Order: sequence, then C-alpha cells, then structure tokens
Amino acid sequence: MTTITVSASNTYDVRIGAGLLSSAGETLLSLNGGRTCRVCIVSDDNVFPLYGKTVAAALTNAGFSVLSHVIQHGEGSKCLPVYGEILNHLASEHLTRSDWLIALGGGVVGDLCGFCAATYLRGVKYMQIPTSLLAMVDSSVGGKTAIDLPAGKNLCGAFYPPHGVLCDIDTLDTLSDTIFADGMAEVIKYGFIFDRALLDILMRDKTAFDRETVIARCIDHKRRVVEEDEFDRGVRGLLNFGHTAAHGIEQHSDYTVTHGHAVAAGMGIITRAAEAAGLIREPFSPMLEQILADFSLPSDTDFTADTMTGAILSDKKRDGGIIRLVIADAPGHAILWPCPAADCEAFLARGIRQAKQN
Repeated sequence: MTTITVSASNTYDVRIGAGLLSSAGETLLSLNGGRTCRVCIVSDDNVFPLYGKTVAAALTNAGFSVLSHVIQHGEGSKCLPVYGEILNHLASEHLTRSDWLIALGGGVVGDLCGFCAATYLRGVKYMQIPTSLLAMVDSSVGGKTAIDLPAGKNLCGAFYPPHGVLCDIDTLDTLSDTIFADGMAEVIKYGFIFDRALLDILMRDKTAFDRETVIARCIDHKRRVVEEDEFDRGVRGLLNFGHTAAHGIEQHSDYTVTHGHAVAAGMGIITRAAEAAGLIREPFSPMLEQILADFSLPSDTDFTADTMTGAILSDKKRDGGIIRLVIADAPGHAILWPCPAADCEAFLARGIRQAKQN
C-alpha cells in the first residue's frame, strides 16, 4: 500500500493499494479517534451492488451503525433535486455533526456526496472511497465538491476536503473499457502538464502499466498542486487541461459523451489550436493523438466551435472577459493562457479538424 498525505486546510491521507475495501471500518475508526458513530454510505446503482455489502460489513464489524442512500448512476444525478433528496434523507435519519458520510463510487458520487457533507448541518466529516480510475487520480483528492446547474457543469459547489481517501485498485477490474478509458484521460493529462516520464511509461507499457505506482504518481501531482493553491486561484488551474472544451462537448452531447472522453478531445483541440496560433515552438500533437489512441480515447469532436461557445462562456474558470485556457506548451509542461472570451470560439475552431467544420 502507498500512502500520500495531503496537507492543506485539512490534512488527510490517501491510501492506494489492493484489497482496501475490507479495511474501511478500521480506517474510519482511526480517522474518528477510535469512536464509533452513524455512517451514511452514498453510492449509485452500479457501484453499490458490487461493493456496498463489503464496505457496510467492514463498517459494521468495526462498530459503526450504517445506513445508505443509492442514487441513479450518471451525470444527470449531480443536480439540485438529487442533492435535496440526500439532505432530506440525512435529516430524516437525524444524522448529527458527529456522524460521517462515505462517498462510494466514481466522480459523480464523490462530488455530490462531498457537497452534501459540506452543507448538511454546515459541515460533517466524510471519506472518499473512489471506485473509478478517474475518481482515484483526480476528483476524490483536493476537496472540490459540486453539483451541476442547467447553465453548466459544477457551477454550484464548495471547497471542502475529505477526511480520508481509500483507493482500492481492485475495484478497477469491474470497470467497463469506456469508464477505464475515462480515467486514463486524466492520467494522460498529468503527463502532459507535469510529467514527461509518466508519458514514457504509458507509451512503453500501454495498458499493462503498474496501477498502484501510476495512480500514486498522479495523486502526488494533485497533492502538490492542492497544497500550493487549494482554492484554485493560480497553479491549480493547470489541472483543467482540456476541460474548457470538454465541458462544452459534455453539455452539448447531453452528457452522452463521458467526462474523460470529452477531456481527451479537449486536449487534442486545445493543443492543435495552440500550435496553429504559434504558442508551441515544437508541435507535438501527433504524439498526444497517438497516446490517446493507445487508450481508445478521441482527440477531436464532431461539434463545431460555435456550438460549444455558450457552455464555455458559462464556465466557472471565466474571469470577467477572460477565459484561462490551459496549454501544454511542451510534453510535461503547461501554462495558463488568458484568452479574451470574444476570441475563444475562433481559437477553438483552429483546433477542430477542418473537415468537420464544413
């Protein structure tokens, strides 16, 4: 097992390894100072049938009183009505500030449960147990919690760090190829913005890479960034490589394009656009496109730039009339490039294949 400590407004450990679900009770007991309490597991209808009994049994055996709330899987559940349903469930069960929530699932569950923890009774403790690669390497660490609004993704949320994260890499074995590829988009993202050596590992080993090592490497990058810029005022923005275009793709596909696939396409679009604008001295888009293809990910979209612009202008990363675009200007290094919002559509259009613009 690998343990990474995140020291920000709240210090917590991220544990990465195999067979960790069965230790959830012992882990929570140590996080809660040896005291038992009531715990609500928030999960979805894909994950809970797979792992709910294991986690609940581990908690019960450690002396905790366990209840659960299971939502429908998918981005559509990250919304105000479902958020309200969870809060009402917690209130009807009379959970108190000394009780805990556990997010058992992927990024949707983690974001939603975290926001419930941040706002129920003005804040209760929670633990993340991510079961997808994307949630392990990205959304479960760093304390960003949110729900979506009709106007855009993650527009309602709070910075509220978990009190522990348990990444059981055995849960990756039950992921579909599509969902595993979603997580790989975030892994590849870390390589292009911070870690050329990670890209070399992925190009060499393909899907046979050592999971614990690569996941821990990505989480350590996230740790470093969060410790430097927890509230996303500077360097943490680099983690959004590909995400600005991705949110437009997700919204206009009505979320039929999954987050990781949209991020992959966004990375390709932004990189080609930056090359066309002369912002990258030595073009590397063919390398990016090949790595994405190796993991069954797209590097382009069927949407045109103008169809994505509305979502982009509602993006939370907008600062007045400026959109902060993340550009990897070399493999392993990235910059934040201020793009006037009025120019964003034309800039993105340069990165979408011309055949698709006609």
